[in-house]
Amino acid sequence: MVTIRDVAKRAGVAPITVSRVINKTGYVSDETRERVETAIAELHYIPNSLSQSLRFKKTNTLALIVSDITNPFWTTVTRGVEDASSEDDLSVILCNTDEQQDKLESYVNLLLQRQTDGFLLVPISRDSGLIQRIQRRGVPVVVLDRPVPGSGADSVYGDSEGGAYALVRYLLDLGHRRIGLLTGPLKIATSERRLKGYQRALTEFGIPADPGLILAGEFKQTSGYEMVQRMLRTVNPLPTALFAANNLIAVGAMQALHEYGARVPDDISLVTFDDLPLFLGAPFLTLAAQAPYELGWTAAKRLIAHLKGEADDAPKDIVLPVQLMIRASSAPPRREERIMQS
Repeated sequence: MVTIRDVAKRAGVAPITVSRVINKTGYVSDETRERVETAIAELHYIPNSLSQSLRFKKTNTLALIVSDITNPFWTTVTRGVEDASSEDDLSVILCNTDEQQDKLESYVNLLLQRQTDGFLLVPISRDSGLIQRIQRRGVPVVVLDRPVPGSGADSVYGDSEGGAYALVRYLLDLGHRRIGLLTGPLKIATSERRLKGYQRALTEFGIPADPGLILAGEFKQTSGYEMVQRMLRTVNPLPTALFAANNLIAVGAMQALHEYGARVPDDISLVTFDDLPLFLGAPFLTLAAQAPYELGWTAAKRLIAHLKGEADDAPKDIVLPVQLMIRASSAPPRREERIMQS
């Protein structure tokens, strides 16, 4: 990490002169000031002394690192974080990882160097190493959406298992018995919990989970499209319903089904997690609705409580409820299919 002494050495002045330039105190000639400012720029030095005037005696900034800002879910989470942070005069630095571990680690390293006060982090795996590295620097972390057991960090997330169970149970009550699952990477806690909810609902109906009906890809529209195409090529008989583990997967799934000539819900029902913006059309998808704004708000307030020394030392899991919303994308299977399945 670059220090004030490094800047002084580069500029050929004493550290006290660098301090005067940074804090605009005392006399410094124009020539010397220019040399110091050039050295600061060349070394990318972040002056520690600037933090003395800030509320928490740091940088007055929080880092929010999400997995995919193009997903409306994360856009709404971000708004919740920003609104909660602004109440304490904190700024939010938003970073997007695209589910890439190297990008996540690069952002963390950069933000630690810039002395960001705290992290709101969406992990890419269940590995707790990166979170613990942040904590060893004395910087608090709150994990969003994907709890990491053993990390020692607070977690705020929706009830993925409960929501998945409710969706699949609803499909079973409609009469479906072959239900496909399109999910994200199984290394992610969200995928794992939604798979558990899917399996629990099937088990209660005495239906063994068919591995051929469970496909794992990414939480992206292109992945939903590709997984449905793969299922259409390889699965026979086809499922009568699909559970897409998030909204972007569901959009890709609908695209692939439309190209195949399958109508939703006449030929196949489709349910998912999380809503879509209204500009994409009238509400259509049956889904388990999380509360992304509340998730962002709650996580930010929990992190701020740590910064103020008001939070409990023991890590805390905050699980937010989800709401089942029945819409037009789900219906009983066609009569001949119910007869075959009975």
